[in-house]
Amino acid sequence: MKLGATRVPALLAVPETAGPQDRAPAVLWMHGRTVSKEIDPGRYLRWLRAGIVTCAVDLPGHGERFEESLQRQESTLEVVERMVEEIDGVVAALEEIAPIDPARIAIGGMSAGGMAAIVRLCREHRFACASVEATTGSWRWQSHRPMWDAERATRLNPIEHLGGWRDIPFQALHALHDEWVAAEGQREFLDALRRRAGGPDGASRIEFVLFEERTGAPFEHAGFGRLSAVAKDAQLRWFRRWLLE
Repeated sequence: MKLGATRVPALLAVPETAGPQDRAPAVLWMHGRTVSKEIDPGRYLRWLRAGIVTCAVDLPGHGERFEESLQRQESTLEVVERMVEEIDGVVAALEEIAPIDPARIAIGGMSAGGMAAIVRLCREHRFACASVEATTGSWRWQSHRPMWDAERATRLNPIEHLGGWRDIPFQALHALHDEWVAAEGQREFLDALRRRAGGPDGASRIEFVLFEERTGAPFEHAGFGRLSAVAKDAQLRWFRRWLLE
């Protein structure tokens, strides 16, 4: 499907149990750089079977809207920023065509898609919970990489813009030996969220799933290699807890 004013390509999967009168929870999911929304059917099947609507979108310059220039590492933050500006339009269009519960919409993504999710959560929103993987909310740890864009980082770096953050259940999955996105950066961001949460009850709604052993994934970055199923199951449990229970 194409959603929103910018016609964002989307893969939409609706559980058979979600009839016109049944409002189901939903997840808006954004993939990482150089891939597309179709990359991970195992993830979407888990959600579908649990009764969760899936809406997976192509990042700008990816998938059905391929642009070679936006596939480069140097374009990462431009892609993130453009995706952030499209999220609300996608959600509004999704609510018009799918039987979803507006109070039970989650957001998430991996790598660049996860960065877009976190940036969006630093502004007023109504997402119920979030789950991201192989990504970071503290961008200074990426300043030595080709993706670095000082001007955009100043405007968007989530850890520097938590004034608009609303404390929602937030899960991050990461490989300790990730060679592209430092686990230390995501740990720093989650520690900042815990400090904001104010007490054990709030902090308990923040989960860091850290795979300390090597997973075998390329660059230990995306997909979690031989621990892929473990990661997907952990994420499914998270969404079940905050969207279904």
